[in-house]
Amino acid sequence: MVARIKSGKSIRGLLNYNENKVTAGAAQLIMGSLFGTELENLKFSDKLNRFQHLTELNDRVKTNSVHIMLNFDESEKPTTLTMQQIAAAYMDKIGFGDQPYLVYNHKDAAHAHIHIVTTNIEADGNRISLHNIGKILSEPARKELEIEFGLIKADSKAINKANRIKPISLEKAVYGKTPTQRAITNVVSAVVSQYKFTSLPEFNAVLKQFNVVADRGREDTLMFEKKGLIYSILDEKGNKIGIPFKASSLNDKPTLKNVEARFAQNEEKRKPFKENLKSNIEKAFRNYKGITKGTFVKELQKQNIVALFRQNEQGITYGVTFIDNYNKTVFNGSDLGKAYTAKGLNERFSTVDHPKATYLSNAPKMDYLKSDEPTDQYLQPSAFDKLLNNLMGKGGDGGAPSVTRKKKKKQEHGKGL
Repeated sequence: MVARIKSGKSIRGLLNYNENKVTAGAAQLIMGSLFGTELENLKFSDKLNRFQHLTELNDRVKTNSVHIMLNFDESEKPTTLTMQQIAAAYMDKIGFGDQPYLVYNHKDAAHAHIHIVTTNIEADGNRISLHNIGKILSEPARKELEIEFGLIKADSKAINKANRIKPISLEKAVYGKTPTQRAITNVVSAVVSQYKFTSLPEFNAVLKQFNVVADRGREDTLMFEKKGLIYSILDEKGNKIGIPFKASSLNDKPTLKNVEARFAQNEEKRKPFKENLKSNIEKAFRNYKGITKGTFVKELQKQNIVALFRQNEQGITYGVTFIDNYNKTVFNGSDLGKAYTAKGLNERFSTVDHPKATYLSNAPKMDYLKSDEPTDQYLQPSAFDKLLNNLMGKGGDGGAPSVTRKKKKKQEHGKGL
């Protein structure tokens, strides 16, 4: 189990966030402690007034709202009763057992997780200290609950990658399958939180994989001037369909201002994955003496990488964007280096594919690439990647051609290889 605690200055905002999730069908209120009535009788005003009554007892404290998230491993499917019991035990262990709190079961991710809303202002007006609460109280509580309820341990080295908590499994937005606003919200929220993009075009490159687009409108419109942003669902041909929604009307408020605020952060966050991407691009070239653009794109798809070549109205390719759907990064070719720009790549493409020579049927099989294969943990496949490829309609064509040579050639050039 993974526990996270965030503090804030707006109990109303925190409550609104979770209640909006309930309205959108992405969450359910499963528990309310010290509210004096049954859940079904609790109105929004009852919840808000209960918290505000406490926060008003000490107006000197500005940070008075607490947001707790308890995340379970994807392989675990705790019942509502179990989640209620875990929430109550956790709150007791971190010193919030006598505080009013609400527990929401969120259903917008691949793994089960609950959100707990409370305040750190007590009935006598005193403040519960949040300083270092994660290390001092939350971590011991988490470990105790993992043992008590038989949960997978978050820090256990025995947990293999397949059992670690994973992000939401993205699904393409399909018009008519799910209410449009909810479908758009699910995609946008997941992309914003998971992917490292540094511009609106890069953001849209990812969104379009899931049939959603963010639009500022034409440059001569008031919406563009006011930096507005609307989101729409796309059909199979990439055309907008259905009613668009303003960014401000969606959960998490993915407005242009809020999205742009992530650009600088993502610039730093994606840096560790730059060399991995370049290595995988080179791997596609390495398997061929000559490779066409189409085959190059397919080879990258096998590695969960999408290469998007941009063309002008005259059909001239002027740019390329790479989306690494495993490491959740987006890079323009120019960000990687001159050799990875559209021009640089076009100079390396051939008109016909020429896989490297295969071994003779009577010669021993030699795989000269084996020792050069990347072993970085980020490059390993996962169930999410396979699902993503299926959702995108991208299938593999089988394994890459083995790169071997005749025995005679090995004797002549083996040392140079």
